[in-house]
Amino acid sequence: MADSTLAGMQALLTRGEALLERVEQWLPRAQPPDWSAEAWRWRKTGARGHLEAVHRPHRLLLADLVCIDAQRDEIDRNTRQFLAGAGANNVLLWGARGTGKSSLIKALFNTYRDAGLRLIEIDKDDLIDLPDVLDVVRDRPERFILYCDDLSFEAGESAYKALKAVLDGSISAPPDNLLIYATSNRRHLLPEFQQENRESRMVDGEIHFGEGVEEKISLSDRFGLWLSFYPFNQAQYLEVCRHWLERLGAPVSDADAVERAALQWALRRGSRSGRTAWQFARDWAGRQSAAAEPNALRHAPR
Repeated sequence: MADSTLAGMQALLTRGEALLERVEQWLPRAQPPDWSAEAWRWRKTGARGHLEAVHRPHRLLLADLVCIDAQRDEIDRNTRQFLAGAGANNVLLWGARGTGKSSLIKALFNTYRDAGLRLIEIDKDDLIDLPDVLDVVRDRPERFILYCDDLSFEAGESAYKALKAVLDGSISAPPDNLLIYATSNRRHLLPEFQQENRESRMVDGEIHFGEGVEEKISLSDRFGLWLSFYPFNQAQYLEVCRHWLERLGAPVSDADAVERAALQWALRRGSRSGRTAWQFARDWAGRQSAAAEPNALRHAPR
């Protein structure tokens, strides 16, 4: 009975797969990429993926990223080498939230887009499509950064294996015109558990990690360049606040009052990050603008 039930289930699965293949043939095929654009997102249409043009990418400049000079200089050097056709590495930007990891990649794109740099954003859940993405761009003359934001995997997820293969592990060489820049709050991209550390042992004075830890380290280890981002101290946070207030053209008549307000803002948020500083500056600039034009607001149409 068990054998017949199993055989029936397998036959049902086979028929289901055949039906899906037939239905897929009737689905609209993805349009070829709009190569006049400079940035794209990888999108899925049914079982197929395609590059969707982004015509209004986020405008950020490298000069807007303060207090992360060392990280900025390292990734800028790597990107310039990539554009020159010289040796360059895939990059993992990891560390505290809101410290400029994603903004740094966007700023690099804006800096070098006129030099032929292009940006493709892919969601973590679509990493299984990486071979398809590589096939689309392999013969293009542009240089592509494949950008994956907030990259991390939970225990049991298998998408990271596709990423491992593309980084270093597949028999197919990655294209010379593409690098992967990923951001994460985790250094090893996978959750680490105390029991796994207990598997480590000492051999001739050297630490040998257990299999669980080795598996997790093996993914991040395939990124050739690691950039670490740490929480801002108070002085750095205030420096970022001052920078954005200046960029937004917000009047600062009382510097001490602005600093107090900025610190109170960070205290309420529980964070002194660059993102928090930007949010404070935008709020402060908005308040000052609204206070300067009360009559215009009073008589605005409702």
